[in-house]
Amino acid sequence: MSARRPLEQVRTVKAVCPHDCPDTCGMVVTVDTATGRAVELRGDKEHPFTRGALCQKVSNYLERVYHADRLLHPMKRVGKKGEGKFARISWDEAIATIAAKFKEIAASADGPQAILPYSYAGTMGKLMYASLDRRFFHRLGASLLDRTICATAGAAGCDVTLGTRAVTDPEAAVNARYIVNWGSNTLVTNLHFWKVQLAARKLGAKIVTIDPYRSPTAARSDQWIAVRPGTDGALALGVMHVIFRENWQDDDYLSRYCVGAAELRERVLREYGPERVSHITGLPVPEIETFAREYARARELFGGPALIRVNYGLQRHGGGGMAVRTIVCLPALTGDWRHPGAGALLSTSKAYPFDDHYLTRPDLVPKGTRTINMVNLAEALHGERPGPSAGEETWPPVRALYVYNSNPAAVNPDQSRVLSGLAREDLFTVVHDQFQTDTADYADIVLPATTQLEHFDIHSSYGHLYVQANNAAIAPLGEAKPNTEVFRLLARAMGFEPELFEESDEAIAARSLRAPPASGAGASAALEGITLDATKAGPVRLNVPRNWAPFAEGNFPTPSGKCELYSAREARAGRDPLPHYAPPHEDPQTRPELAARYPLQLLTPPAPSFLNSTFVNVDTLRKSAGERTLEMNPADAAKRGIADGQMVRVFNDRGRFRARAVVGESVKPGVVVSLGLWWRKFTDDGANCNTTTSTATTDFGGGATFFDNLVEVTAL
Repeated sequence: MSARRPLEQVRTVKAVCPHDCPDTCGMVVTVDTATGRAVELRGDKEHPFTRGALCQKVSNYLERVYHADRLLHPMKRVGKKGEGKFARISWDEAIATIAAKFKEIAASADGPQAILPYSYAGTMGKLMYASLDRRFFHRLGASLLDRTICATAGAAGCDVTLGTRAVTDPEAAVNARYIVNWGSNTLVTNLHFWKVQLAARKLGAKIVTIDPYRSPTAARSDQWIAVRPGTDGALALGVMHVIFRENWQDDDYLSRYCVGAAELRERVLREYGPERVSHITGLPVPEIETFAREYARARELFGGPALIRVNYGLQRHGGGGMAVRTIVCLPALTGDWRHPGAGALLSTSKAYPFDDHYLTRPDLVPKGTRTINMVNLAEALHGERPGPSAGEETWPPVRALYVYNSNPAAVNPDQSRVLSGLAREDLFTVVHDQFQTDTADYADIVLPATTQLEHFDIHSSYGHLYVQANNAAIAPLGEAKPNTEVFRLLARAMGFEPELFEESDEAIAARSLRAPPASGAGASAALEGITLDATKAGPVRLNVPRNWAPFAEGNFPTPSGKCELYSAREARAGRDPLPHYAPPHEDPQTRPELAARYPLQLLTPPAPSFLNSTFVNVDTLRKSAGERTLEMNPADAAKRGIADGQMVRVFNDRGRFRARAVVGESVKPGVVVSLGLWWRKFTDDGANCNTTTSTATTDFGGGATFFDNLVEVTAL
C-alpha cells in the first residue's frame, strides 16, 4: 500500500462490519485522500476479540461498495411490477411522491395501519437498524412489524428458563474443556469464536458438533452427532435422563439456584429413556449415552467444564422455542454455569443496556395499532389473517410497503405468494437499498442507500462484549443516503415534529449510551463511563468482569430469581411448565400422510459465500459459491435414480426449485440440504429454496420455520 501511495496521501479510518453476524468485526479502511476513494479494507488487529481477521464475505467488501450495479440515484417504476424497469428522478420528487401517498392512505378509511414498514438486519448498527425509522412509522401510526424471522423462538425459549439469553464471556470460553456446537456452524457463522474453541482444543478440549448436516464446523470437530432435524430437544431430554439416572447432577447448584429439579427429574426418568430418544432422533443408544457421560463429567474426563454454543438454526421448526428452553437447562443440571466460559452461549445482546426506548420511541405508537408478523408477509400482502383462518378472514389491506435493510422477495417463506403479493398494482412499494434486489424489481420508488463506509453508526454485538463506533470513511456515492437521513426528509415532508427527527446521528448515538431514565444503577452499569468519543477511537469493553460468569451464583432475571426448570408462568398460561419434546410441524414421524408424498426433510442454511441474501450479487462471492446444489445421502439418491452431479427438482405443494445433486455422506438418509439464499435473477428458474418453505411459526416467539419443510426430489 505505502509503496504505491505516499503516507501523506492516505488516511485510515476505524470502522465496523454491519452485517447480521455475532462477530461484529472491527475494520480499518484506508482512503486515498487525493481521490477520496477507499483503497484497502482489512481487519482491525487492535480489536481484542476479532483480532484483525475478516470472513471471506467482508474481505471483499470494497467490491460491494464500488460495484458497477450500485444504486446511485432515486428512481420511479416505468414498467410492470417485477420487470425492474425504472427512470431516474430527483430526491425531491421521490420524497414528495412517498409523502403524498402516505398522507392519502392515512387520511383514507383504511387509515395509516394500511402502511407497513418491512426491515430486518441488513445493517446491525443501532442507528440504521432501529432509530429514526421506528420513530417515523410510530408517529405515522403505521402497522407494527414483528421482526421474528431469525431469532425470536430461541430468545423466547431462553427467557422461559433463564429470564434472558444464555450468555457467558466468549473470551473466557478458552477455559472450557468440552465444547458443544449445538445447531451452530460456528466456523462459518461465528468465525472468531471458532478460534477461541481451537485455542481451547490446544489446551485439551474436545469439540463436538450436533447438526443434521455435516457442516464445515462438524467436519472439523472431534465428533459429529447427526441428529434428525427438529429433534434436538428430545436429545437434550435424553441427556437429562442419563444424568439423573447416574446421579451425575450438581445437587448443590440445583437446590440453591433452580426451581423444579424434582419435577424435571421425574419426567425425564419416566418419559425420555435412551431407547425412545433414539427412535425420535435417529441416533444410536450408545451415542446418546456416551455424549451424556462426556458432557456431564467433562471436568473429570477432560479437565474442565462444558460449554454449549447453542445457535439459531435448531430453533427454526415448530418446536424450536421449547428445544432451546430445554437445552439451556442442561448447564444447571451439571453446574457448569459456575465456571467462566462455560454453561451455554446463545447471544451477548442483552448485556448491552442501550436506551432503545429513546432510540425508537415506542410511546408514539397509537393505542390499538395492529402488529404483523414479518414471517406472514405473504398473508399480509393478500389481506389474509395468518394462522388457521388464513384465506377465510380478511384483514384491512396493506396498501403501502416500505422496505429497507431487507430483501423479502428472496428471504421470506412461501416465496411464490410473497411475489404475487408484491406484484399487486394497487400496492405502493418503496425500496431503500444499495442494489436493485429481487424486491426492488417490484418497487414503485427505489431509493439509493449508503454502505457502511459512507455513514456513521454505533454497534453492540451478539457475539462479544465490545461497543464500537463506525466512522464514515468516504463520502456517499452518487446521491445515496443513510436510513436516518431519509427518515428526516420524510418526516419534514409529512410535517412531523422536528424535535423527534432533527437531532444529529452522533448526538443520538451519544444519548443512547446513557441509561434509560427508569432503569436502576444495575441496569446501566455495563455502559457506565463509556463515551461516544472512546468508541470512535476503537472498541470499548462493557463494564463486566473479566472471566464473567453471570449465573455462577444464580441471579437469573426470572420471576423467581432462579433457573426455572419448572416455569410457573407457563403453568399460569395453560402450557406445560416443564421441558418436553415438541416435534416439527412437518415431521415424518408425526405426519406420516404428508411424509408419504414428501418424505425428505429439507434444510437450507446459508452458503458460506453469502449472508442470507446479502453478497449474492458480488461476482467474486457468487463465483465462489458455484451453483445451487442439493446434498443428499446415497441411499436416497439411489432410490430415486439420481446420480452425483445430476440436475434435480426439489418440490412440495408450495413450490419448486432446481439444483445440482451432490451425493455423499454429508447428510443422513431422509435429509437433504440446499445452501441459500440465491437471488431469483441469478437462478435459471426464477426461484430459490424459499419457494418451498412454509409461513407456519414456532411455538414460542412467532419465529420462522425454515428448517421444518418436507419435500420430494426427482431427477431432471
